[in-house]
Order: sequence, then structure tokens, then C-alpha cells
Amino acid sequence: MKNGNLTLLALAILAIQACSTTQMASSPESAPLDTSARNIPYTASAEITDVGAASLAQLDEMKQKSVYFDFDKHSIKPEYREVIQQHGNFLKDSPSVSLTLEGNADERGSNEYNLALGHKRAESVRKTLELMGIDANRVKAVSYGEEKPRRNCHEEKCWMENRRVDFIGKQGS
Repeated sequence: MKNGNLTLLALAILAIQACSTTQMASSPESAPLDTSARNIPYTASAEITDVGAASLAQLDEMKQKSVYFDFDKHSIKPEYREVIQQHGNFLKDSPSVSLTLEGNADERGSNEYNLALGHKRAESVRKTLELMGIDANRVKAVSYGEEKPRRNCHEEKCWMENRRVDFIGKQGS
């Protein structure tokens, strides 16, 4: 399939997902995101000046949105496609913002396995953004494996919060 056809197919899938009535799952206990070194989560910060059509309310809402994954999986669940689409739309409206996608895993598995799984998760989100037309040079995928847990208990309610990709925005190149 040619690149143009892939883009059209991805946009059609995203449009269908946007029209669905599926309720977006959200994380009730989200941890604050790192704002050091001009890394800025999507907030109403004075550092973000190039937000285009994105309103300050949208930015505040987006900062809490991550993409969550099933155990030992890196495929994007349908209920999170809208989250990725919102981030993609924000990037389209804000050409001077770039993203770092931070892939994470729960504590089960070896350090090496969890780093690889976190990277696959971040890459899945990056590739979806690229299919939406976001320049690959504006999105970087990294993995923290199990090193940045959002919750620190040893049961499913915590593990499900730790299997995620976080979106970290950065103003400028």
C-alpha cells in the first residue's frame, strides 16, 4: 500500500473512532509530569506561546491524558485512539512544539524486557502520530521501562497505571 493510501486509511480509522460513543478511560490518580529543562506538559503555562487553535482549557485537559496498555502488550487499544488524535491535532496547531513519548511498563519482567516493551509502546504511539501527518522529527520515543512508576503497590490496580505512554511537550526545536 502506498504512503498516501496508508495516511487516508489511518485518517478514516481515526474519524470512525472519533464518532464512536465509547467512553474514554482516564487515569484517576495521575502523577504530575516532569517540567524540567523546558519540557512542558500541556498546561496553561506561560512558556507555551504557539498554541494556535488549542485553547488553554484543552491544554489543561490534555496534560492528564496518557495511553494505557494491557499486560505484556504494545498495541493501542481503541479507547485511546482519540487521546492520540487530540495530541496530534495539538501538534498540528502548534508547529513549534515537539513531543517526547515516554514508554513505561509495570514491575513484572526483567529490566531489559521492560525497557524493550516500554520502547515498543512509545513507538506504537509515535507511528500513529506519523500516520496522522505529524513530522517524525517532532516526535521522539524513549523508554523508562519500570523505572518511573505512577503507583508503587504490587497488585493489578497499580500495574495497570504503570503500563502507559506519557506525552511530554517541548517548546522550540
